[in-house]
Amino acid sequence: MPGLKFDKQELGNLEYSLQREMLATDRRGGYMSTTIVGCNTRKYHGLIVAPIDSSNNAYVLLSSLDETIVQHDQSFNLALHRFRGVYEPRGHKYITDFEYTPCPTITYRVGGVILRKEILWIHKRTQMMIRYTLVDAHSETTLRLRPFLAFRNKHELSKANMYANVRSYPVTNGVKNRLYDGFPWLHMQLSKDDAKFVPAPDWYYDFEYQKEIERGYEGYEDLLTTGYFEMNIKKGESIIFSASVDEMPSGEAICEAYETSVARRTHKIDFESCLHHSARQFIIRRPGNRTEVMSGYPWYGKAGRSAFISLPGLTLEQGYKEDCIAVLDTMVGDMHNGDFAGSASAEVAADAPLWFFWTLQQLEEHIGAQAIWEKYGAAMKSILTAYRRGFFGGCVAMHTNGLIWAAREGVALTWMDSVMNGQPVTPRAGYAVEINALWYNAVSYALELAKKMGDKEFEKEWKALPAQIQKSFVDMFYLSEEGYLADYVDNCGKKDFIRCNQIIACGLKYTMLNEEQIVNVLRVVRQHLLTPAGLRSLSPRNPMFESTYKENPIEQEAAATNGAVWVWPLMFYVECALKLDGKRFLPIAEEILASFDDNIQTYCIGSVAEYYDANPPFAPRGAVSQAWSVGGVLYIKQLIEKYKAKAKRAAKRTATKKSVKK
Repeated sequence: MPGLKFDKQELGNLEYSLQREMLATDRRGGYMSTTIVGCNTRKYHGLIVAPIDSSNNAYVLLSSLDETIVQHDQSFNLALHRFRGVYEPRGHKYITDFEYTPCPTITYRVGGVILRKEILWIHKRTQMMIRYTLVDAHSETTLRLRPFLAFRNKHELSKANMYANVRSYPVTNGVKNRLYDGFPWLHMQLSKDDAKFVPAPDWYYDFEYQKEIERGYEGYEDLLTTGYFEMNIKKGESIIFSASVDEMPSGEAICEAYETSVARRTHKIDFESCLHHSARQFIIRRPGNRTEVMSGYPWYGKAGRSAFISLPGLTLEQGYKEDCIAVLDTMVGDMHNGDFAGSASAEVAADAPLWFFWTLQQLEEHIGAQAIWEKYGAAMKSILTAYRRGFFGGCVAMHTNGLIWAAREGVALTWMDSVMNGQPVTPRAGYAVEINALWYNAVSYALELAKKMGDKEFEKEWKALPAQIQKSFVDMFYLSEEGYLADYVDNCGKKDFIRCNQIIACGLKYTMLNEEQIVNVLRVVRQHLLTPAGLRSLSPRNPMFESTYKENPIEQEAAATNGAVWVWPLMFYVECALKLDGKRFLPIAEEILASFDDNIQTYCIGSVAEYYDANPPFAPRGAVSQAWSVGGVLYIKQLIEKYKAKAKRAAKRTATKKSVKK
C-alpha cells in the first residue's frame, strides 16, 4: 500500500501532509494523535491524551515534543508549529520520509545528519515512547528535546496563567511535572543515564489549530514548557524518550519496555491488516472489569447505539467473539427495568436497545442459539416488555397499531441525533422507519429463539404481534407509486424524504417487505444515495440537500444528516443486494470494498472517517477514525467472504451430485 509510506515531496507539501493524521491508542481510553509531520492541527491532538479518572473524559497531558539537532553550535529545530498564520519552526523541510508500520516512523536529514524517530504507544499503560536513532553524522551531535505541556480536558484549550506549577521534580533519568492539582504526575525520562534536564519555564502563546477554526470553534492555545533535555548522541546510537503517568525504574527498564512492546506490533502491510488494527483500537478495557467501545477518535467517547452497530465488524469478523461478549455483558450489567444505561438508553436513543438484537443475531453464528437465549434471553424479553410499556412517560412506546412512536421535546431520538440551540437539527419525531424495522426484527428474533428453546409462555404472549407490525409498517411507510419507504411519519403525515434509513428495513434478517418492494427500494437507494464512500443521508433532489462541508457548526451538523455520506448503512445495502442478486452483485460488492483502500490512505492513516461529503471527491469529514465506519467496512468484507464460501459449498455439492449420477 503506497499510503503506508510518504516521501519528502509529499511531506513537504503542507496542504497535503497536514490533511493526513495518525492515531495510536493504549486500549484503555488514551491515545496519541497528530499529523504525519508532527504539527498539531486540532485541540484534540497530543502525544499523551488519556483518562485520569473513571469518567468518559480524556485529558491532553503532553501536547508535543520539539526535537533540535545541534552541531558546531548551530541549532536545527525539527518541529513544526503554526502560530496565528505563521509556521515556526518549519522542521518539515528536514523530513525525508514517513512510514506507518510497525509504528509511525519519521526520518529527518539535516546536512550530514540523519535522525530516525519511532513513536510507540504502550498498550494497557498510559505511556508513550519515542526512540531516536542517529543513523548518520560526521561530527559531534547534540540532541535537545523540549516538551510542551497542556494538562487540560481534550475539549478545552489551555491559556497562560499564574496557577500552573512550572517546577520540574527530579526522577530517575528525567523529571516529573504536574501543572495542576487533581492531575497525575507526568514522568518524562530517558534511556540515556547522562542526559540532563535544563529548567527553563516559559509560556508559548497562540498555537493555532486550523481544524478547530475551520469547524467554527476557538483554535488558539498557550502551552507551557518547563525546560528541555539535552544529551550527546553518537552515530548508530538509539535514545528512548518515555512519557508516562508511572515512573520507570531505570534506563534499562525503558529500553526493555520499548523492545517488548514493539516486538508485539503487527505489521500493517495491506488494507485488511490496517482495518484490523484500527478495529482493535475501539475496544477499551476499563477498571471494574468493563469492556466498552469507543465510538470515534478524537472527540467521541462511548455510545451505545454505535457500539451495537459496530461490534460485529470490529470483533466477530476477526474471530474475537470474547470481546463482543465482554462488551455486551458490560452493557447488560448496567440494565435497569428493561433499558440500558447512558447513551444506550431508549430515553435518549430510541433505537439503541433494538440494535442489541441485531448484534445478537450476528453473535449467534459463533456461539449458537441456545447460548444466546441462555445468556441474553432475559434481557431480550425485558427490553421488548419495556417498549410495550413505554419509556419516559410514553415518549418512546409501542402504540396500538404495533409500531414504535419516538418523540421527545428537544431530543433527537434517532441516530440523526444532533441538537443545536435546544432543537434537533434533523427532526424525525414520530414513527421512524428504521426504528420500526428494528422493532419487527427484534420481536421476530426473540420469538424464533423462544420457539427453539421451548419458552411457550413468551411465544404465546408475543406470537400475534409480528403480523400486526408488518401490516401497519407497510401501510404506513411503503409508498407504492414511488417505490420506496417514507423516512418517518408524524401527526402531520408521511415525510417522504429519500434517506438511507430505509435500507435497514431491507437488510435485516426479518423484513416486513416482499421481494418486489425490496427491489424497488434498492433501485431508489442506488439511484439517489449510493456513492463509492457509502450512502448519502438525503437525496440530492431534496431542497434541504447539502453537498459539502460548512464552516458554521450548525450548518455542519445539518449537512452531516442532509446529504453527507455515511459508511455504516452501506453494509445493509450490500447484504440486501447479495441476497437478491447473488453472483451478479458479487463483483460490485468487491468493488465497493476495494474503494475504501483509497479512503484509509487519507485523513487518518489506516482507518475510516465518520462521514464524507455528498459529492465528488467525497472528502472525509467528522471524526478521523469512527467505530461504525470501520466496523461497517469489515462487516461488508465478511459478507463477501460468507457469500464466496456459500457459493463454493454449493458448487462442491453440485459437483458431487454429478459425480454420483455418472
